[in-house]
Amino acid sequence: MKVNLKLSRVGMNMESATISVWHKKPGDIFRKGETLYEIESEKVTMEVDAPCDGKLLSHTVEAGGEATVGGNVCVIDTDLSA
Repeated sequence: MKVNLKLSRVGMNMESATISVWHKKPGDIFRKGETLYEIESEKVTMEVDAPCDGKLLSHTVEAGGEATVGGNVCVIDTDLSA
């Protein structure tokens, strides 16, 4: 199943963050807990881990781009049986 992963709020006043580094590229398979990307905001720099097993289909926001809280950052496929 295709799923849009959204940027979660990690700080009380956070409205957006920059995707500083992608650790996975389209086509990569990942497991729950693996780092997908890193974000930087005014008050925090952190790694964002995969919420489930899956395959990265595309980046919606490229490295260096800004994502808004609740906005899509990438598209994954959670069905690894195919």
